Amino acid sequence: MATEGGLTSSSSSRREYNGKITPFVALSCMMAAMGGVIFGYDIGISGGVTSMEPFLEKFFHQVYTKMKQDTEVSNYCKFDSQLLTSFTSSLYVAGLVASFFASWLTKSRGRKPSILLGGGAFLAGAALGGAASNVYMLIFGRVLLGVGVGFANQAVPLYLSEMAPPRYRGAINNGFQLSVGIGVLAANLINFGTEKIRSGYGWRISLSMAAVPAAILTVGAIFLPETPSSLIQLTNDKDRARRLLQRVRGTSEVQSELADLIEASELSKSIDHNPFRKILEANYRPQLVMAVAIPFFQQVTGINVIAFYAPLLFRTIGMGESASLMSAILTGAVGIATTFLSMVIVDRVGRRPLFLVGGVLMLVSQVLVGAIMAAELGDHGGIGKRYAVAVIVLIGFYVAGFGVSWGPLGWLVPSEIFPLEIRSAGQSIVVAVSFLFTFVVAQTFLSMLCHLKAGIFFFFGGWVVVMTVFVYLLLPETKGLPIEKMGDVWREHWFWNRVVVVGGPGVGEHLPAKFGEGGSQSSVVDL
Repeated sequence: MATEGGLTSSSSSRREYNGKITPFVALSCMMAAMGGVIFGYDIGISGGVTSMEPFLEKFFHQVYTKMKQDTEVSNYCKFDSQLLTSFTSSLYVAGLVASFFASWLTKSRGRKPSILLGGGAFLAGAALGGAASNVYMLIFGRVLLGVGVGFANQAVPLYLSEMAPPRYRGAINNGFQLSVGIGVLAANLINFGTEKIRSGYGWRISLSMAAVPAAILTVGAIFLPETPSSLIQLTNDKDRARRLLQRVRGTSEVQSELADLIEASELSKSIDHNPFRKILEANYRPQLVMAVAIPFFQQVTGINVIAFYAPLLFRTIGMGESASLMSAILTGAVGIATTFLSMVIVDRVGRRPLFLVGGVLMLVSQVLVGAIMAAELGDHGGIGKRYAVAVIVLIGFYVAGFGVSWGPLGWLVPSEIFPLEIRSAGQSIVVAVSFLFTFVVAQTFLSMLCHLKAGIFFFFGGWVVVMTVFVYLLLPETKGLPIEKMGDVWREHWFWNRVVVVGGPGVGEHLPAKFGEGGSQSSVVDL
C-alpha cells in the first residue's frame, strides 16, 4: 500500500537468491570496470595537457599568447577559447552518437561485444592523439576516444549490475565510478610528471598512455563471460545459463534467480518491440524520467568542469603550472577515497541518504568557493595564499560530496531500474544524456567562467538544490531489490503509483519485506 511521502512495502516475502561474491565474479567485474578507468583517464588527461604550455603553444597559440603576454585580459578569461573547449568536448559528441549504436549492439549481441569494441576504439584514439601533428588530427583522435567511451559506458554499468548478487549490487556497480576516479588520479599523476619534461613532448606521453588501460580492457574483454541475463536473452539456452549462474554465484542452488531471469526474458520477447518506442509508454514513465534526469543532474553538479579544468581553474587563482597539477592530484585522491567509502556503505545505508548528504556537502562547498573568489579574485592579480588553500580544501570537500553520491550513484541507479525489455534503450538514453550535457557544460564552461566569473559556482550550486529536492521527493530506495523485481518500487511510490499500471509491463509481483533483508514484516521507507 502506498502512502504519500513514503513507500510502503508489501507484507509478502520475496524469493531469496543464493550466492556470494566469487573470485570469478570479482575478476570479471574488475576487468569490465577498466571501462571506467579509460573514461576517467581521458577526463583527467585532457584537463592536464590543456594547462601545459608546450601543448598550448603548438595547438592553441592564441590561448598561449593571451596567457603569457596579454596583461589586460581578465583572470577569468585567459583560457576562453572555443577551439580549446572543442578539444575537450568533441569526445562527448562522438560518445553521444556512439551510444545509440552501442544500444543496438548490447541488446542484439550482448554486453561483451560492446565492451570489446569500446576498448579497441579507445586504443586507436590514444595512438592518434599521441602522434598528432595538427589540431585536426588531435580532435579526430578525440572522436575515436569518444566512440570507445560511448560503447564502454553503455555496456559496463549493465554488465556490473547483471553480474552482481543483489545484496552486493551497489558496491560492485559503484566500482565503475571508483575506476573512473582511479583513471582521473592516474592521469593527474602522469601529467604532473610529464609537465616537467623540458623538451616539451610530455603531452604526447600523457595522451599516448591512455592506450594502457584501453589495451587491458580490449584484451580482457576477449575472456569475459556474458552475463546470465544476456545469455538467456540471446540464446534461450537455459542449461548453459544455469551452469554459468552456478559458477557466478558459487552455489548449485540458483533455481530462484534463474526462474526470475527466464521470466523476465520471456516477458521481453512476448512484447517484441522497438525498445525506444516502448520506453515512451506511460507505464515506463518513471524509468524514462530517471534516465533523463539523473545523468542531467550528474553533469550540472559541475563535477566535470572541476575534473576537466581543475588545473586551469587553479591557474586562474594564481597558481603555477606544477602547483595547479598537484592540486588536481589531491582532489582526485579525495574522489577515489570517498567513492570507495560509498562502495562500502551503499548497500547498508541505501541510495537516497547518500544522495541527500552528498548534495548538502556539494552545495555548501560551492557557495563558499564562489564567495571567496567573488571577494578576493579580481580581473587581475591572484588571491592570497591562505585563500588559495581554502579554495583547494573546499573543492576537496565538494569532490568528496560528489564521490559519495552523484558520482557512483549517477551510474548505479539508472543501471538497476530498467526492466529487461527496455534495458538497453534505457541505458543508451542515460549515456546519451550524460554525453550531451557533458558536451554542453564542457563547451560553455570557460566562456561562462569569463562572463559569470565567481558566479559560476552559484550557478552550479542552484542546480544542486534542485537535484537534491528531486531525489527527496521522486526517487524511491532501491537497496537490496533484485533487478528483475525493480518495477515494484514505482507501483508503491506515493507519486509514481498514479502513473504506472499495477501488474503492467515492468511491474512485478511484490516488494521485499525489507529492502536488502529477508523476513516477512512490512516496512516503510520514508521519503
